[in-house]
Amino acid sequence: MEQYSSKSEPPKSLMENLLGLLRVRVKRGVNLAVRDVRSSDPYVLLKMGKQKLKTRVIKKDVNPEWNEDITFSVLDPNLPILLIVYDHDTFSKDDKMGDAEIEISPFIEALRSNVTGLPSGTVISRIQPSKQNCLADESCITYTSGKVIQDMILRLQNVECGEVEIQLHWIHLPGCKGL
Repeated sequence: MEQYSSKSEPPKSLMENLLGLLRVRVKRGVNLAVRDVRSSDPYVLLKMGKQKLKTRVIKKDVNPEWNEDITFSVLDPNLPILLIVYDHDTFSKDDKMGDAEIEISPFIEALRSNVTGLPSGTVISRIQPSKQNCLADESCITYTSGKVIQDMILRLQNVECGEVEIQLHWIHLPGCKGL
């Protein structure tokens, strides 16, 4: 245990370093790889820094609908999110069904711009698919119902086929550092 003298400052609380929360809605998988006899039992693992969270397993479905929210505490807006799809196996190690890296910096930039007062549905920016990202299609960051939202379709890498649809949404917490 560290000792603190009256001259040194106590460690900063999490709230002082926390920028806010990033909610990732894992909507669905499309045309995921078959890893069992005729189908797969997919789930999604999301990692950001030391945080790891996962969705529930959907049995025997290569087009699963998760519609699950995963929430990350954001301390560093430059950290990417790694999305990995696995096939759940009962008696052996789960099989990897592809992965994608999500850069959140364009989303953070859109949040930092002053968008209050824009009509709902306004497109703030568009990100095109490229070799530098895992986008399968154009991704739009929109101002919808007072919130900045980014919808994206990710093409899974290191696998023969598959896409995952997600949505990013920011949650500002009172008392945190903010953007």
